[in-house]
Amino acid sequence: MDCKCFDLQWPADELLMRYQYISDVFIAVAYFSIPIELVYFVQKSAVFPYRWVLVQFGAFIVLCGATHLINLWTSTAHTRTVAIVMTIAKVFTAVVSCATALMLVHIIPDLLSVKTRELFLKNKAAELDREMGLIQTQEETGRYVRMLTHEIRSTLDRHTILKTTLVELGRALALEECALWMPTRTGLELQLSYTLHHQNPVGFTVPIQLPVINQVFGTNRAVKISPNSPVARFRPAGKYMPGEVVAVRVPLLHLSNFQINDWPELSTKRYALMVLMLPSDSARQWHVHELELVEAVADQVAVALSHAAILEESMRARDLLMEQNVALDLARREAEMAVRARNDFLAVMNHEMRTPMHAIIALSSLLQESELSPEQRLMVETILKSSNLLATLINDVLDLSRLEDGSLQLDVGTFNLQALFREVLNLIKPIASVKKLFVTLSLSSDLPEFAVGDEKRLLQILLNVVGNAVKFSKEGNVSISAVAAKSESLRDPRAPEFFPVQSENHFYLRVQVKDTGSGINPQDIPKLFCKFAQNQAPATKSSGGTGLGLAICKRFVNLMEGHIWVESEGLGKGSTAIFIVKLGIPGRTNESKLPFMPKLPSNHMQQTFKGLKVLVMDDNGFSRMVTKRLLVHLGCDVTTVSSGDECLRVLIQEHKVVFMDVRIPGIDCYDVAVSIHEKFGKRHGRPLIVAITGNADRMAKENCMRAGMDGVILKPVSVEKMRSVLTELLEHGVVRQSK
Repeated sequence: MDCKCFDLQWPADELLMRYQYISDVFIAVAYFSIPIELVYFVQKSAVFPYRWVLVQFGAFIVLCGATHLINLWTSTAHTRTVAIVMTIAKVFTAVVSCATALMLVHIIPDLLSVKTRELFLKNKAAELDREMGLIQTQEETGRYVRMLTHEIRSTLDRHTILKTTLVELGRALALEECALWMPTRTGLELQLSYTLHHQNPVGFTVPIQLPVINQVFGTNRAVKISPNSPVARFRPAGKYMPGEVVAVRVPLLHLSNFQINDWPELSTKRYALMVLMLPSDSARQWHVHELELVEAVADQVAVALSHAAILEESMRARDLLMEQNVALDLARREAEMAVRARNDFLAVMNHEMRTPMHAIIALSSLLQESELSPEQRLMVETILKSSNLLATLINDVLDLSRLEDGSLQLDVGTFNLQALFREVLNLIKPIASVKKLFVTLSLSSDLPEFAVGDEKRLLQILLNVVGNAVKFSKEGNVSISAVAAKSESLRDPRAPEFFPVQSENHFYLRVQVKDTGSGINPQDIPKLFCKFAQNQAPATKSSGGTGLGLAICKRFVNLMEGHIWVESEGLGKGSTAIFIVKLGIPGRTNESKLPFMPKLPSNHMQQTFKGLKVLVMDDNGFSRMVTKRLLVHLGCDVTTVSSGDECLRVLIQEHKVVFMDVRIPGIDCYDVAVSIHEKFGKRHGRPLIVAITGNADRMAKENCMRAGMDGVILKPVSVEKMRSVLTELLEHGVVRQSK
C-alpha cells in the first residue's frame, strides 16, 4: 500500500528547475562579487606585475556570471530575444574563456620562474643568515681577543701577562686546563712553567724534539693534538674521556740578555708552547672561531711579551745609567773636591813659599848693593841665583797646575818683540860666558819691532828653550834665529793637527834655537814634552832640572795657537828646538787694550825716592819688615800697619803709595781698597794702591783692578823690582803689567 507522508506542491521537474534557478542566482552573485574583489586587489597591490591578466580574468568571470543570470529566464518559456541574448553571452564567454586559457599558457612559465626566484632568494637568505652568524661569531671572537688583549696588556710584567692569558682563555673558552711550556736554558727541553688549575707540578720537562712539538712549531696555526701527547697529560689516567686538545706556538723576542726563568741568551728563533684542553666526558669540539681566537691570543701574548722585554731592557738600561750617573756624579764631586783641595793647597803653599822667598831675595838684593868683599859678593850672588831658581821652580809648578785645569789665560798686550830677544840674549850671555859658549842672535829684516801677545809667557818660552841649549852644551855655540814665518814653512808633517791660518791682523813667529850640545836619541824626543821627563844621556844627567820646562813651554805654545818640536840626529850631534807662535800686529787687533810702554832706561836703575811717604799693610811681621827695608833702602819714608782698620786710621793724604798684602786672614783687602777710594774721593787726592801677592793668577789681578788698585806685584820682590814699580807708579800712576 502506498503511503504518502507529505504532499508536494510542485512536480518533480518543476522542483529541479527551482533548484537550478536558486543555484544560478547564487552562482551569478558569486561571479559578480569576484571581479569586485579583484579590482580591490589590483588597486591595493601596486607591485603586482600582471594587472591586465586580472582584468581579462575578471571579464571571463563576469561573462560566466551573466550566462548563469540569463539562465533564470530560460528555465520557463521565453522569448526569442532572451534566446539571442543568451547566445551572445555564451559566445562572448567562450571567446574570453579561450583567450584566458591561451594567456595562461604564457603566464605559467613566468609564474614558475618567479617561484624559482623565490626559492633562490630563500636559499640566499639562508646563506646570509649563516654569514651573519659567522660575522657575529667573528665579532664575538674579536671582542674576546680585545678583552684578552686589554687584560694581557694591562701590565708589562711578563709573569702577570702569561698567568692572565691562561686565566682569561680558560674563562672565555670554558677550558678544563690551559698550560704554557717554556724553553729551558739549554734550549733542548720545554719546561711546564704555568698552568691554569695546577694539576701538574710546574717544572716538569719534555724533550723539545718530540714530533708533536715540531708539528706545532712548524706552523703559526692552532693544531689539534692527541690528548695522550706528553705535553697534554694534565690528569692521571682514569675512566674518563679526555676532551679535545689544541696547541699553538708563542714566538719569543730576540734579545741578547732577555732571560725569563733562566732563559738562554737568544740568538735563533725560539718559541713557547701553549696547550688548551676542552672539558673531559663531553661531546664538545673545537670550532673554527675558537681556534682563530687561540691563534690571535697567541700573537697578542707574543707582542705583550716583546713589550715587556723592551720595558725590562729599558729599565735595566735606565738603572745601569742611573748607577753610572751616580758614579760619575760622585767622581765629578770627588774630582772637584780634589781640584779645590789642590788649588787651595797650591794657593796656600804659593803664598807661604813666596813669603820666605820674598825675604831671602829682598835681603839678598839689599846686601848685594852694600859694600862687600869679593868672596862675600860671590856668596850673595849664589844665594840670589839659587833663590831665583827656586822661585822659577815654584812658578813652573803653579803654571803647570793652571795649564792642566785650564784656568791659565794669556795676558795679552803690546810689547817690543825685538827688544825681548835682546833681553833674552843679555840674560843668557853671562851663563854662556862661564861655559865659554858663543851665543848669536839673528833677527830677520821682516820681523816686526812690536807685536801683540803675552810678553811674559813668550819670554818664559825663550828662556826655557835657550837655557836648555846652554845647559846641555859644554862647548861650541848656540844660535838663536827668529823670522816672520811664511806659509810654506808653517806646516810640520809630524803634527798634522797643527793647521795655521794666515790673516792680515796676525803673523806667525818662527824661532829656531840650535846648539852643539850632547844631542838626543831620536826615540827619546817625544818624551821631552812630558812632565818630569829628562834626557837620559849620561852626559846630561849632571845638568840638573825638574823636567817641567819643555812641558810648560808646549802648553804655552798651544795657548798661543802654535807648535813646538825638537830635532836631533843622535847623541853628540847637537839638537835644534823650533817653535811657532801666533802674534798680533799692533793697530790691527783688539787684543791690546793698553798702550805700549817701553822699558825703563838704565839711569833709572839707581834712582832713589827720598822723602816719598809709603804705607805698608801686611799681617806677617817678618814680611812687613822686609818690605819696609826695601823701601827705606830706596829712600822712602815708610809706615807699617798689620790690619785694614789700622790702615784706614793711619792713612793720611801725605801718603803717596799704599802697599798691601791681599792675603791677610780675616781681612778683605778689596774692601779696604774701596774704603780708601771713599775716604779720599778723587784720584789726584788719594794715594796709589799696589797689591803685593803670591798669587800669579790673572783672576786675582783682575779682582785687584776692579777693587780700584793701581797695580799688582808678585812676590818675591827684589830691590830692582821695587825700584821699577815705584818709578812706573810715579811716572804713569799705574803699574801696567804684573811685576
